[in-house]
Amino acid sequence: QVQLVESGGGSVQAGGSLRLSCAASGRTSSIRSLRWFRQAPGKEREFVARISWRDGNVDYADSVKGRFTASADNAKNTMYLEMNSLKPEDTAVYLCNALITVVATPFEFWGQGTQVTISA
Repeated sequence: QVQLVESGGGSVQAGGSLRLSCAASGRTSSIRSLRWFRQAPGKEREFVARISWRDGNVDYADSVKGRFTASADNAKNTMYLEMNSLKPEDTAVYLCNALITVVATPFEFWGQGTQVTISA
């Protein structure tokens, strides 16, 4: 089991910045990657960014490239998402997701999410 707690959400105006955190606990030694997803009202959950826990490689959705930066502090088992040049369309609940493997079997865990609201 891995527990994930997101924080850092809030309300800002367009063009502003926010920094989200995702703190992992539990079976953190089994983490293979941590990901950010977001879900806006009435829309499908969409991928935002992924960071490989072992080598630090990061992937982004095209919609956030150049504006969002994902990073990790492995010693603190925490992933961050620095969000700049925010747009109203970035408004969503941002969720942290952990992919772990136990005896080569993959499992996923989700946090509760943190609300991000961007006003025009």
